[in-house]
Order: sequence, then C-alpha cells, then structure tokens
Amino acid sequence: MSVAPRWLTELREKGAARFAEVGFPTTRLEAWRFTDVRPIAETSFAHGVSRWTAHASTPPHVLVGDLAQAEGVAQAHLGRYADVSANPFTALATAFLEDVQVVSVPARTEVATPIRLSHRFEGTGAVMTTPRLLIVLGDQARATVIESHEDGGAEATFSNSVTEIVLGNGAELDYVRVQREGAAASHIATTQSHQGRDSVLRSTSIALGAGLSRHDLGAVLAGTGASLVLNGLSVLSGRQHVDYHTTIDHAQPHGESHELFNGVFDQHARGVFNGRIIVRPGAQRTDSKQTNNNLLLSGDARADSQPQLEIYADDVKCTHGATLGPLDATALFYLRSRGLSPQAAKSLLTYGFAADVLTRIANVPVRDDLDRAIRARLGVETRAAA
Repeated sequence: MSVAPRWLTELREKGAARFAEVGFPTTRLEAWRFTDVRPIAETSFAHGVSRWTAHASTPPHVLVGDLAQAEGVAQAHLGRYADVSANPFTALATAFLEDVQVVSVPARTEVATPIRLSHRFEGTGAVMTTPRLLIVLGDQARATVIESHEDGGAEATFSNSVTEIVLGNGAELDYVRVQREGAAASHIATTQSHQGRDSVLRSTSIALGAGLSRHDLGAVLAGTGASLVLNGLSVLSGRQHVDYHTTIDHAQPHGESHELFNGVFDQHARGVFNGRIIVRPGAQRTDSKQTNNNLLLSGDARADSQPQLEIYADDVKCTHGATLGPLDATALFYLRSRGLSPQAAKSLLTYGFAADVLTRIANVPVRDDLDRAIRARLGVETRAAA
C-alpha cells in the first residue's frame, strides 16, 4: 500500500478530529430536527469498497481520473470548499477520504459530450463508503457532468458522499446528480460549489432511492455577476425520507440565483426542505428566487418546508414561496371527463408536476434519460394506456 501524501493525511486528520468532537447529529439540533440519523449511528458499518466508473469522451488536456492521476488538482482544491466544521457527515467523510474522482477542465476548453460518473458499492453486508468528487473548471471553460449513485441491493449500506465544484471566471457547468440507491440504503450527501466572476452553474439533483436521504447543497457566488440555477426533484414512496438543505450565499454584486425544488410523496414517504438565501453586505443588485412545491399523494405522506432569507444589502430582489397539498381535483375531473381512468389521470398529473423540473435540464439526452426513469417510477405509460 502506498503512503498517503502529507497534505492528504492532514486533511483526513482534520476531518477525524472534527467528527470526534461533535459526533453524529441529533434531532435536538435545529438543522436536523426533522431527520433522525439513529439508523446510521446505531449500525456497525464496515468500511466498504466502492467504485467510480467514468464514461467520458474528452478533448486533450481534460482530466477525468482518480487521486493518483490528479494529485496536483486535488491538493489545490480538495477540502477547501466543503467545510468539515459545517456538517458532521462531511467531517466523517473527510476522515475516511479515499475514493476520489476528479474532473478538471482547463481554461477556454469546451467539452461537447457529457462526462458521466457513476458510483456503486462492491461486496455485501452493512458497509459505509465515502465517495468524493471534485469538479474544477478553468476560466471560460464549459462542460456537462452527470453524477449518479446506484445500488439496487437489499443491503443496509451507508453512502456518505461529498462533491466540490469550482468554477473559474466565465466558466459554465451543467451538473446533474441522480440518487437511485436501494430502499435499505442510507444516503448522506454534501455538494458545495464556488463560483467566479460571470460564471454559470445549472445544477439539478434527483432523489429516487434510499430509505433515508439527506443532501446539503451549498453555493457561494463569490464573483460579481455569477449566476446559479439550483433545481431538485424527489419522487418517493413507502417509508422513504428525503431532506434537502440548501444555502445560497450571494457574496458579490449583480448575482442571480433561481431555485426550484419539487417533491412527490406517496404512502408514508416524507420530505423536508430547508432553503436559505444569504445576501452579504455590498452584494447589491442581487436577484434571487426560491420555490419549493410538494405534492402529497397519500393522507399519510408528509412534507415540511422552511424558507429563509438573510439580506444585508438594500438594493436587491429576493422572493421565496412554498406549496403543499394533493393533486388538483378540478384537473383530475377534467382528465376523467376525457376518458382516462382515475389512476391514469393521477399518474399523468403527477408526471407533469415532476416534469416541471426535468424540462429545465439543458442537455437533451440527459433530460430524456431521466424522463424515462420518472415515467417508469410513476407508471405513466402503462397506467395511461390501461
């Protein structure tokens, strides 16, 4: 086994020290009061083996590789944005930092085809993995990155994932993250982005799997004129639980952010959304909009929404809104009057609610792949034809 470089050892030690100090969060903490992680804390997980698989056709000098292939980029950026003091699970993941994948696109380089990265568990049993992804785009670079986490097994696995995204001045990234792990899995994730001047990040997170899922998304618009689109979609049933916590930090003037998170919850599923927008002093002419919509398909389903605005500048435009409820009875009646069965009408309306997020994905092949997955999950085609 090769000896880890000193910078990596120090990063792991920093994470381990922080986790030893704070331990697993409890529902007594405000940020975790809707999400009980005792199923994780009380399970003895072995440190498991997992694997990143990359599917990429990239121009010369574009790097898609592991830590050994990209140590220079990793040393410069890894752990500088996802702060171990902000989240106990980020600290835990950093303490076991090992399974690293790096995407580095040089300045003024455009990657025409999406870079697809998939993560899977290997082996069996109750195991924990800590997949880490670092995406770095130089000035005026352009790329699309698809990150997927899949595990169809029945094992009680625990994935503790951290993704860091760094965009240089004028860079543009379309980023899609899909989580389709097994119903017995627990999935904790942190995604932290840092944007330079006039950069554009379009991010979409899709949650379809895992019994317990928590995703913290943080974005710092560190450069003047930076633009962020932050979208999310959850389609859950059974006793699945998803918790999205987002923080958008407008640190410079003329920033723009648009956030839309939709959730579809059936049976006993539960969704949590906490969205925080910060406008720093001096970040004038900020334009930020946040929307969270929740569709409850069962009387036992539940959703909690907590929008938050912290504004320290006076020339800004910031709005937020949230909706919660069942399918529209008038729309259901209209579809029924057109000859659709009750289940077909329900499926089509539910699909339309979910598709509102999917249509915002710019890359057509990626959008179509996810559209098929959502249709299959909701049974739209089969039921509508019945």
